[in-house]
Amino acid sequence: MRALLALVLWCWALAATAAARTEFQARCEDTIGESLSVLTGTQNGFRIDNTVGARALTAMKGRARPGQLVLGLTRTESRVSINVGGRLLADEASGYECIAPHIDIRLYYPPIVVYISREFRPGSCAYEKVLAHEMRHLNAYLDYLPKAEARVRLALARRFEDKPLYARIGRAQSLLQREIDRGWMPYIKSEMAKVEALQAAIDSPQEYARLGKVCGGEVQSLLGPLQRSKQK
Repeated sequence: MRALLALVLWCWALAATAAARTEFQARCEDTIGESLSVLTGTQNGFRIDNTVGARALTAMKGRARPGQLVLGLTRTESRVSINVGGRLLADEASGYECIAPHIDIRLYYPPIVVYISREFRPGSCAYEKVLAHEMRHLNAYLDYLPKAEARVRLALARRFEDKPLYARIGRAQSLLQREIDRGWMPYIKSEMAKVEALQAAIDSPQEYARLGKVCGGEVQSLLGPLQRSKQK
C-alpha cells in the first residue's frame, strides 16, 4: 500500500486545516453527502467435469512436476470490477472543487470448474479420493473471498473516512479515477491473488504421494500406463 499512499498524498491538493474549516469545506462536508464505498464478494457456484483425461489436465495446469500426471484440477480466475462516480461541488472563488466519491467494487469468481480425470469412474474409490482433494481447493477459494473482501473494505474505510476529496476545478473526477486505476486496482488484485499460495500448499509432494497409494493402488493401476508412455 506504500505506492497507494504516496499517490494519495499528491492527488489531493487541498486538505482541511486542523483549526477550522473554510466556508467551502463546510459547504462540501455539510451538503454534498458522504462518500460511499460499496464492496461485494460474489460466489457463482461450481460444476464438476469428468470428461477431460489426465494428460490434458496436466497440460492445463502447466506447472506439474516432471513425470507427474494431474488427477484432478480446480480452475477459476479472480475478477475485480470497479465503478467510480460521485457528486461534485465547485467553488469558483478558490478554484477548487470537491467530490464525495461513490466507489462500487465487486470481487468475484466466475463459476468454478472442478475437473476429475476421466480415467476414474464416478463413484469409485479413486474417484472419491481425488474429488475430496479437489474439494479442498474449491473450499480454499470460497473461504478466501470474504477474507479478501474484509481487508479491502477496511483499507477503503481508512482511506476515504466519509469525507469529500478536493482538487482543482475539473480535476477531481480524473484524479479519483487515477487513484483507483494506479493504486486500488493493483492492490485489490494482489489481495485476491494471495489465495494461490493456499492452493499451492494443498498440492504438496506428500499429498500427491498419498493420493498415489490410496484405494489399494487403484490410482496407480489406472494411471501407470499413461505415466510410462509420458516418460518415453
